[in-house]
Amino acid sequence: MAFELKQSLNLKLSQNLVMTPQLQQAIRLLQLSRMELIDAIHNELESNPVLEEELRPEKSQLEAEAAVLGNDPKQVQEPAGETDKVQELSDGKTANETDWESYLEQLNSSAPMPGSGVRRDQDELPNIDQTLSAADTLFDHLMWQLNVSNMVDDDRVVAYEIIGALDDRGFLRGERPVEDIAIRLEVSVDHVERVLGIIQHFDPIGIATRSLQECLKVQLGHFGYDNPLAERMIDEFLPDLEKRNFQAIAKKTEKTIEEVAEALQIIQSLEPRPARNFGATDSIYITPDIYVNKVGDEYVIVQNEEGLPMLRVSKYYKAALQDGMNGEAKAYVQEKLRSAEWLIRSIHQRKRTIYKVMESILKFQQDFFEKGVEHLRPLILRQVAEDIGMHESTISRVTSNKYVHTPRGIFELKYFFNSSIGRQTGDENIASMSVKHKIKQIIESENQKKPFSDQAIVDKLKKENIDIARRTVAKYRESMGIMSSSKRRKII
Repeated sequence: MAFELKQSLNLKLSQNLVMTPQLQQAIRLLQLSRMELIDAIHNELESNPVLEEELRPEKSQLEAEAAVLGNDPKQVQEPAGETDKVQELSDGKTANETDWESYLEQLNSSAPMPGSGVRRDQDELPNIDQTLSAADTLFDHLMWQLNVSNMVDDDRVVAYEIIGALDDRGFLRGERPVEDIAIRLEVSVDHVERVLGIIQHFDPIGIATRSLQECLKVQLGHFGYDNPLAERMIDEFLPDLEKRNFQAIAKKTEKTIEEVAEALQIIQSLEPRPARNFGATDSIYITPDIYVNKVGDEYVIVQNEEGLPMLRVSKYYKAALQDGMNGEAKAYVQEKLRSAEWLIRSIHQRKRTIYKVMESILKFQQDFFEKGVEHLRPLILRQVAEDIGMHESTISRVTSNKYVHTPRGIFELKYFFNSSIGRQTGDENIASMSVKHKIKQIIESENQKKPFSDQAIVDKLKKENIDIARRTVAKYRESMGIMSSSKRRKII
């Protein structure tokens, strides 16, 4: 059987999405948070000489009000840098220029008032980095106490080794930490134990202990609590304490529930993690990307331009191209010019997309803005995507790490997208976030001596026509950081 091989040419039409560098940049900018966008702009300003930052003109009070209460509140401001025209005055100066020489001359010639103190030159003021301070680490805090203590040198060597062996909780690491330190330093175990006892009474009390029991007992002794039951509960009944099984503790110790409650109050005043106040991260402050303000009976969407650099293309390089620049210099400037224009256009498109998504969310979640979280509707990405004519992936990028300031607080755009929880009857489904809010309200209203079980919460929600499974209630409760009913129970 013979086969014939031959070559032929065929024409075929097809459509393919080509991810050009410009499209990749637009997608990348779209998914950046506000702070990441500002960093990206500053990096581009440093690397692209064609791109310039323009000072944002200060707005008067009337102009600021007009930005919010304008005739067309849905109008999106065009990004700065789209125009290079500057109106000139009759004397040849631009509208934004000031006679700074005259102003400075008047400022320098004005003598200080008697008794006002001596003026300091700017050069005499400390640098900004000299006015900042960093929080002490646990290691720094303990080393400072060690340095001001009256330990002898041999003890200091052991103490330094102990401080260096602490974990993030403030506990001494290792299965046999004292023996390990003694072997490394070639000293006796008793020597290490003696120094360890001193370190454990450094601030914070209970530092460098080897277990939770030891940590709590060191604090009991240091603060002078004379309660044998509390000490016994720490030694023998920590699992029962964790389960809040107080009746079992009272029975096993042959004490009354009141005596157990008194001992428990002492234990709860102790710190189970001595290093809790060290190494904590600073608070993160959120700057919203967009504002939703209520003006009269309508909601107005306003872009947040504060802190975003205003960009424009350099007139100098544009003029240089027009004057006949050629060769490699011309190719370089043209490439940077295209990059600058695409960046400005991508930022402008990012603003428009965020605005359109927020406008659609406002339409779907009107009841939330009017009445609160109880009236949050189920919403998925596809609904907003179909409403504004974009792909779901675009909506997902826009809603990640973007925040809106509303009359009801600051929310991530993802907050408004919720799964649907069914009703027992034919009413409209309810959003999962609204159900979480109702669960939280139920738990806050419970009798702390007899907290509601997950099944009891299910029964209460069913009375409000919400059909939900017990495991779903447990999942929502855990996502809000709320403990189970056994761990919420109070004995007094």
